Amino acid sequence: MKIEKYDRASALSYAREYALKRNPAYYDFSSLGGDCTNFCSQCIYAGSNQMNYTKEIGWYYNSANDRAPAWSGVNQLYAFLTNNIVINKIGEGYGPFAEVKELRELSIGDVIFLGRTPNLYYHAVVVVGFDGTIPLVASHSYDVYAKPINAYDYNYAKGLHILGVRK
Repeated sequence: MKIEKYDRASALSYAREYALKRNPAYYDFSSLGGDCTNFCSQCIYAGSNQMNYTKEIGWYYNSANDRAPAWSGVNQLYAFLTNNIVINKIGEGYGPFAEVKELRELSIGDVIFLGRTPNLYYHAVVVVGFDGTIPLVASHSYDVYAKPINAYDYNYAKGLHILGVRK
């Protein structure tokens, strides 16, 4: 297993292409609670090109009926990315891994999780740029591209900086 760089340019390119429309290769979960995390996972996959096929606790998508909970579940994606930083904590440790950072310390292709209470998130967005130190984000469910994060209504926001990808 080796660690490779997360391709932020590819994640950004994917977000730019699909933020305001759906990629037909993926199911649209909008009618099942929202498509935000599915979209974030697609962007992260575009930048990582590596899934983790560990059943239940991994991060993968083969179809709407064959995917890990972390692919489309906001709290599960947060848990996967933060727990995958330690090899063998999540299966074999394959795929992207991240650490918590202040929003102003994030980079393009990173993910922000929004919540009403600490550590219980209801929305995930991908960073696609900055207006000064304010992240501009893309998301699905309510499709947006380059929306300032401070235009959202939330009590808590947690940024995850993707450190790399284990392959």
